[in-house]
Amino acid sequence: MNIASPETGYYGLPVLKKPVWTWEVPAYFFVGGVAGPAAIIAAVADRRGTLARDAHWIAAGGGLASAALLITDLGRPERFFNMLRVFKPQSPMSMGSWILMAFSTTSAASAMAGAIAERVDSRLPVRLIDGSKLATSTLGAVAGSVLATYTGVLIGSTAIPVWNANARLLPLHFGAAGLGSAASLLELVGHDDAPLNQLALAAAAVETAIFANLARDPNPKLAPLKTGDSGLAIWLAGLLTGPLPLALRLLGGKSRRWRRVAAVSSLAGSLMSRFAWMAAGRASAQDPRVPLDLPPD
Repeated sequence: MNIASPETGYYGLPVLKKPVWTWEVPAYFFVGGVAGPAAIIAAVADRRGTLARDAHWIAAGGGLASAALLITDLGRPERFFNMLRVFKPQSPMSMGSWILMAFSTTSAASAMAGAIAERVDSRLPVRLIDGSKLATSTLGAVAGSVLATYTGVLIGSTAIPVWNANARLLPLHFGAAGLGSAASLLELVGHDDAPLNQLALAAAAVETAIFANLARDPNPKLAPLKTGDSGLAIWLAGLLTGPLPLALRLLGGKSRRWRRVAAVSSLAGSLMSRFAWMAAGRASAQDPRVPLDLPPD
């Protein structure tokens, strides 16, 4: 029997195991991708009243939701806490657990400090609370910047060909999509600050450039991004996070309606892209030609 063929793989089995992550993981990638940049926006806009307050609460809620999704995927809460017993800088999974814990703690503390400061009249406690809020807000922004991008590092460091081939691109892609989603969500809850539109516009431009680069790349490992159901989902997600919101924001000018449509597009595309990349990973693992370096049909 031919031990390695395009039709049968290795002794009739696929060379790689397809990812076994359930829906909670791509959902966690999306929620964490929104929460991380929201913490950055909150830290930068810390004196801009309701914008900073809402960004802090989005970050805090996203941090808690991310932890809940990850624990649900693991099956039992103690498995998550067991991951915190080991600190391995060379392991994206280990570092991700610590990053999520740090982010969830600091973002929740920032949101609570802000809520307390709004209700305290005495000047001295307010100064103490403001100092605590500044520290936790800064730490949350640092952890948030890593949370928004490390998931791309996590899947890029695996043996799945389509993920590994984009190891450098995925963190940028996830970070840009997350930034656009955070700015879009803040727009949808009622904020029309010009910097939010500029952030979302920059994120859409980066996403457009990323998917244009993927379209031109002839690497056979990228086949699941261009064919089949996963390919369709990837390119639809790319359209929704890149060219469509970019065009809407450029052509719509200061129109609130067009900005809202662009915001919905960015959020929908960002969510879809996480699930699409997971589907592409499964398709890539099931194709024996790529890991065996066999030519295409």
